[in-house]
Amino acid sequence: MRSLPSYPSLRSFLEWCAETEQFQKVADPVSVVHQMTAVHRNVLETQGPVLQFDHPVLEGGAPSDVPVVVNLFGTTARVAAGLGVTLDGLDDLGAFLAALRSPTPPDGMRDALSRWPMLKAALATRPKIVRSAPVQSVVLEGGDVDLAALPIQTHWPGDVGPLITWPVVITRPFETEAEDVGRYNAGVYRAQVLDHNRLIMRWLPHRGGAAHHQSWAKQGERTPVAVVLGADPATLLSSALPLPETVSELTFAGALNNARPRFVRAKTVPLMVPADAEMVLEGWVSPSETAPEGPFGDHTGYYNRAEPFPVMEVTAVTHRQDPLYLSTYTGRPPDEPAIIGEVFNRLALPTIRAQIPEVHDLWLPPAACSYRMAVVSINKRYPGQARRVMMALWGMLPQFSYTKMIVVVDADIDPRNWDDIAWALATRMDPVRDVMMVENTPMDYLDFASPEPGLAGKMGIDATVKVDSETTREWGEVMKTSDEDAAFAADLVARLMPGGGS
Repeated sequence: MRSLPSYPSLRSFLEWCAETEQFQKVADPVSVVHQMTAVHRNVLETQGPVLQFDHPVLEGGAPSDVPVVVNLFGTTARVAAGLGVTLDGLDDLGAFLAALRSPTPPDGMRDALSRWPMLKAALATRPKIVRSAPVQSVVLEGGDVDLAALPIQTHWPGDVGPLITWPVVITRPFETEAEDVGRYNAGVYRAQVLDHNRLIMRWLPHRGGAAHHQSWAKQGERTPVAVVLGADPATLLSSALPLPETVSELTFAGALNNARPRFVRAKTVPLMVPADAEMVLEGWVSPSETAPEGPFGDHTGYYNRAEPFPVMEVTAVTHRQDPLYLSTYTGRPPDEPAIIGEVFNRLALPTIRAQIPEVHDLWLPPAACSYRMAVVSINKRYPGQARRVMMALWGMLPQFSYTKMIVVVDADIDPRNWDDIAWALATRMDPVRDVMMVENTPMDYLDFASPEPGLAGKMGIDATVKVDSETTREWGEVMKTSDEDAAFAADLVARLMPGGGS
């Protein structure tokens, strides 16, 4: 399944980026307050390289000796590389993910052998526990913990303060053992710096970390937490992937890397942490204490309002010698989450087809916040099929519960081409007959257009050719040049305008 070398650490991936001319160091001093985000956004919008700011300037003007790495996944090619494949290999990886959700028994020895790469990947997920690790080369505990010494960015002018944006937050359920890494949850949740040793953990109720926190809080216990900063790319992306609930993100990262993931026991909390990360913030989340988190600029392009979330006391900071700090920003697309979303869109397609076989292709436009709108092409066979697909998508995966608009087109329409979509809407859709409205459905509370927080309507648009009982009119025939004439034209134009034909 993996076609690129394994990257067991962030540093090994950065070496690959440098070898492929996708890495650049910045020697100029750049402030972590607003300036770094402005530079990052400028480079991302031109599909530029990974940047390493060697001389960050902290709030207040003091220099930091911890370099900041940004734009790690600023192109879809680098996201795919972080998963271990080229862009051409995403379809096979998507098929693997679909098989994880709905595995089928091997059909004979030949089929079993064909599945060997999948079996090998599964075997690679068993964690390897080590006694010492690079991430614990330096250990700061108690009064030595000072989050203000880290180059944590304040991204936007309206942000309330510094925000950690690329943490892999590790938790486990109550009544599990620290060694049971397969029961861990790893999620990317933003964390606001509250003071020198406290964070606010933004755990939304439907996420795994929040569920684990509740399991501890019900017993009146603090939740042990490890915030991993600068993990390897497979761990970073696995923590963001919509994996089945039975698959641990941390062990799945081992499957992606074709190697057993290395863990070491944390110093002050009963958890195992990735041995080759850059930094780990260890601590405990209170069962009851909260603090107002935000406002911060969000992926919608607006600032979200301040809301109460649980508080974490940081009991230790461990890191490599000469560590790197990995960061990003969230804002109106394009941003790194939107680019990652484009790749995850392709990975999800085989899973969607397994449930809805008539789906030909699907696109979640990044400009629509990566999930608020979907365009899906189908192989249409019967009346009402477009509406069935809309309802199936809304009900199949949790991610689609926040998709407020679905446009369904035929297989001859490219769902990633706005001109094709506009033509289908203009020539195959009647506003009265082909628009379906649904009231009072779940919605992201950050959608300010919703009449009520977390509750809104949905719209489905059938822009397919109408068949049988869907219309009483004879449908027009689509104009198309024959293959023979197209080939003749291409040859003639190539001879008339050498180098200018296609």
